[in-house]
Amino acid sequence: MKHHGLAHSFGGKKVNVKSYAVRKGTAILAMVFFASIFSVGALSTRAQNKVMGEVRFEGTTKTEKDAGVWVDGNYVGYLKELKGDKKIMLLPGEHEVIVRQSGYDDFVKKVVVEPGQVQIVNAVLLKSPRATSPDITATLKLNIEPKRAAVFLDDKFVGHASEFGGKFRSMLISPGKHRIKVELPGYRTYDTEINLLAGQKTEVKTVLVPGSIEQAGPLIKKPD
Repeated sequence: MKHHGLAHSFGGKKVNVKSYAVRKGTAILAMVFFASIFSVGALSTRAQNKVMGEVRFEGTTKTEKDAGVWVDGNYVGYLKELKGDKKIMLLPGEHEVIVRQSGYDDFVKKVVVEPGQVQIVNAVLLKSPRATSPDITATLKLNIEPKRAAVFLDDKFVGHASEFGGKFRSMLISPGKHRIKVELPGYRTYDTEINLLAGQKTEVKTVLVPGSIEQAGPLIKKPD
């Protein structure tokens, strides 16, 4: 004897109760499955956070907040962006932090990271007595993506790309030949040469090509 699903009438429409129950049960199972995946991911993240420690960076002035940060000799970004999904998580132990800004002495600090704990690094940059500005200048504007990439002028760190782009942002440099390098972990290095006359304005545009972390140039691995 065949058994057919029960049918009830709602507002003039017949609904197969058995079919409805199956669909509802499948939906509930799917919800439980995805919830379990999310829970496992959350537990994995919490477990990782208990193994690793976080280093947070603070700066008082715009100079510090826009400064580049190196950890153990590797560029990780500029100071004010290192939070949220860009926060710095490190294995326990001693690490060297360098905060750099053009025209300022490097801020260097050793930090000891403990599992599951947060270390605060308050960066203070002091004007370098060796810093000079050219009397005669040319203007260089950068239109670079990603904007968090580190920019080097003649192999010297001068800032991140977003500092030299946009309507009112640029870089004043001495006339003549200069080499521009733009580097960011996970991307191939952009390298170009410019030759500017006094008073000349020029713009460099590029989008960095994704690559391996192993393709990172030496300037973002070991700052001079």
